Amino acid sequence: MGMADSTKKISTTALAKLYKITAREMFVQLVNLGLIEKKGEVWSLTNEGVSKGGKFIDSKQYGKYITWPDDIKINVTLNEKLITSTIIGKQYGLSANKINFLLSEIGWVYKGLKGWLTTPQGVRQGAIQDEDKKSGIPYVRWPELILENKILQNSVEQIRGTKNSEEPKPEETTLEEKGFREKFEAKHRATDGHFVRSKAEMLIDNWLYMAEIVHAYERKLPIEEDAYCDFYIPTGKVYIEYWGFENEQKYLKRKEIKRKIYEKYDFNLIELKDEHVQNLDDILPRLLLKYGIQAY
Repeated sequence: MGMADSTKKISTTALAKLYKITAREMFVQLVNLGLIEKKGEVWSLTNEGVSKGGKFIDSKQYGKYITWPDDIKINVTLNEKLITSTIIGKQYGLSANKINFLLSEIGWVYKGLKGWLTTPQGVRQGAIQDEDKKSGIPYVRWPELILENKILQNSVEQIRGTKNSEEPKPEETTLEEKGFREKFEAKHRATDGHFVRSKAEMLIDNWLYMAEIVHAYERKLPIEEDAYCDFYIPTGKVYIEYWGFENEQKYLKRKEIKRKIYEKYDFNLIELKDEHVQNLDDILPRLLLKYGIQAY
């Protein structure tokens, strides 16, 4: 007979107390260590988290939650200085409000009924959800190192007009991406003035414009990898990819690389094919509604 596991299991909140940090800070640490991840509104264990002894417990009183061995050893960065959007704004000469909208545009926060709330992508950057003790209005705090984040720096430069981000530099693109851009020149002019790379993309762009949905074309994804979406809708943080050229092996490889990136970062993705483009009035409103975007 095997010996029973005598290790005591404790909740994430109890684990935070052992390390003398808040539960919110512990969740951020566990995300940064790759032990847990947030899928939608639900926290899940990663394979690494399971290997560290993480386990789900189903309690009648508290529901389903994650537990950890009480003797788990993790490298937690303690006492890291946290800053607000006001401090970030002072660094770049922008208002706190503009910084929050910039962070929202790149998908790290979103505006609630009152105040600002972090997204799973924000948590990956070290965001900690907090609230004003007097008013209860939520806001987000960030590690001071966020000021050195290239994604944030690039976004600030773009919004201030000090960086031209229309086309990536040749050395920044993969061979597959470079070949795609060379073969399919952006020469189709959409109604809103965007130059796109195919008639299908023009129809999608025109549909979004006529539905009065603000969108960007070939927006760089807010990640370290050099990847660009076909369309980005800031409202709902939704990305749209049109998968044409299904019969070309080179571009099928490009498609799989991009899909894995979207999956890795848990981005909201709508995928369109040729048959969808011919029926956008029926297809797109339904797909957009899944992310809270109402068309027409």
